[in-house]
Amino acid sequence: MSLATIDVSQHILGKNEALAKELRDLYAKHGICVVNLLSGPGAGKTSTILATIEALKDSYHIAVIEGDIASDVDAQKVKEHGAQAVQINTGGLCHLEGAMIKRATEILDLNQTDLIIIENVGNLVCTVDFDLGESFKAMILSVPEGHDKPLKYPGIFQARNVILLNKIDTLPVFDFDTDAFYREIDDLNPNAQIFPISATKHDGMDAWITYLTQRIEEARSVALSE
Repeated sequence: MSLATIDVSQHILGKNEALAKELRDLYAKHGICVVNLLSGPGAGKTSTILATIEALKDSYHIAVIEGDIASDVDAQKVKEHGAQAVQINTGGLCHLEGAMIKRATEILDLNQTDLIIIENVGNLVCTVDFDLGESFKAMILSVPEGHDKPLKYPGIFQARNVILLNKIDTLPVFDFDTDAFYREIDDLNPNAQIFPISATKHDGMDAWITYLTQRIEEARSVALSE
């Protein structure tokens, strides 16, 4: 008897791609910049988001879509910092998908939104495959995780436009080879922009905020020209 194999991944990803295009068109219509922010657990996504909100909230309307397996702790923190927040609990799923983002987007006031930050589930593998209609992807790696992560998880570093190297204030404590890290990123993704930061201490945040401001203005200008 022959063995039959059914590949469901193409159907799932194909449906997700269609939703991602729909979302991207919607965001473009409203002139909204959308960042898909990924990392492993504990890299500092939430602290980076909060520092970003603090830097930009006087100039732009910001919303955050929080993806977690459970709880709404991070969404509550975002609201306390003055941004819109929508919590997605995946119930065990290790990534966000277009359908989840579409439902979350329907809750937001897009006419009062300039920037959406999607805090994806803390995972270095399966989050890579799902386009969420974002303007660009950003990856956070923290110093305590080690400089060899790009070698172990190349896919997530290859797919990113921006890499935030977080917790640089801990460099004297951990065996993190900065030169090796930059070489590995250059081999995998030479076009990626790297921003060394310490989100909790606000070190290095100015360069990241400048970059993000440029992307927000680009999104707004496209909508205005249409």
